[in-house]
Amino acid sequence: MRIKPLLFCLLALAGVLFVNARIVLPSIISSNMVLQQNARVALWGKAKRGSKISIITGWNRKSYSTTTLQDSSWKLMVETPAAGGPYEISISDGEAVTLKNILIGEVWLCSGQSNMEMPVKGFGNQPILHSNDILVDAENPQIRLFRVEKAMTRTPQPDCKATPWEDANAQSVKEFSAVGYQFAKILQEKLKVPVGVIMSAYGGTKIEAWMDAQSLKTFPGTKIIPVSDTAAIIKNDATVLYNAMIHPIEGYGINGAIWYQGESNRSNAKEYDRLMQEMVASWRKLWQMGDWPFYYVQIAPYVYTERDVRGLAPALREAQEKALSLIPNSGMVVTMDIGMEKTIHPPDKSTVSRRLAYLALANRYGKKGISFASPSYKSMRVTDTAVYVNFQNTPNGLMTTATALSAFEIAGEDRIFYPAKAKISGNGVMIENGAVKKPVAVRYGFKDFITGDLFNTEGLPVAPFRTDQW
Repeated sequence: MRIKPLLFCLLALAGVLFVNARIVLPSIISSNMVLQQNARVALWGKAKRGSKISIITGWNRKSYSTTTLQDSSWKLMVETPAAGGPYEISISDGEAVTLKNILIGEVWLCSGQSNMEMPVKGFGNQPILHSNDILVDAENPQIRLFRVEKAMTRTPQPDCKATPWEDANAQSVKEFSAVGYQFAKILQEKLKVPVGVIMSAYGGTKIEAWMDAQSLKTFPGTKIIPVSDTAAIIKNDATVLYNAMIHPIEGYGINGAIWYQGESNRSNAKEYDRLMQEMVASWRKLWQMGDWPFYYVQIAPYVYTERDVRGLAPALREAQEKALSLIPNSGMVVTMDIGMEKTIHPPDKSTVSRRLAYLALANRYGKKGISFASPSYKSMRVTDTAVYVNFQNTPNGLMTTATALSAFEIAGEDRIFYPAKAKISGNGVMIENGAVKKPVAVRYGFKDFITGDLFNTEGLPVAPFRTDQW
């Protein structure tokens, strides 16, 4: 049986059919979508080679035109007004396609691994806190949801399989990222404009899988498997999620991104801050919409049972905090107070969403008076047998909800850390232990699992830290 010639003929026939095809749009560009307000946003697709493409935007009846390229692709940038709608967009190559019920508002991307993927309905035997109440209150046509389905490929794809743009309601929200949806809900309520959120997340994945080949060139230890390799693709192969789940939506107008990932990178925590830096720089460059905000979630406390990765989470959190100084226009949510000892998927996603929303409302949308940055270590001073630690982002001081602070440790010259007695003093904390006569270092929350119990008076938890680098 001559399979190869037959396959060649079928592919050739498919090519001929496409050359004569009418307008084909990627899944993300459709009726019911939300376009970013007050921006130049991209619309793109394919059509017959050499044909003229005309777009008319319903909000101002303005016309845009271009000609398809040799590969039959086309792309146009259109200007959007202030929030509003619904509108229609007409796209024609001589025969018009009309996109309907389009809203103009705020658009955000939510991405990462399982804690971003985790839907409002929860995972099996792993609930989302107050999920049914969230669903009862979900009906809102001013919030639109787009969900990229899980996929992986060796080459960048022009389109993705997806659950198309849907109004928020109990059924659609049930399947959507609990973090992403609740973030969008807060923005919609506070800004009083339509909000669209794009979910592209895949549980148990490393950051390298979400990066393109160019951004990984400075990491010689990361192997990119060539396209010609016939080995089965796995989700943590470098670039494969970028190719299948980011590249197809790249350039769609957004105002920012939220990111919840890191658990799968505990084994290479020392380079995670630079990996984040390169990924964000690459995404922003490819999106061509400037340095939009990138807000991310520090991984939560959890008791890891795998022997080879126990004790590595603190270094990963440390790298995540270091990334703040490397990534312009970024912000980090601390979750040391809402982890769960026996599940890597904490059920309280509402608090995570609120803290992400504080960042967006204060920084991106200019809402004054909102506290958004967790306290972080600033300096230490040794006084006899005690250490006094100062913090940033504590304008009104510190507080605790515990009867006594329990997450501090102190060490002397022998480098052995002991649980410390700690008490709030002014805008800092005094730390000591009778067994340590000459203290040289302190740590706070620097374990795989511990419950953070120190906050600023606005209720944001102190980020874990260590003063040593042993």
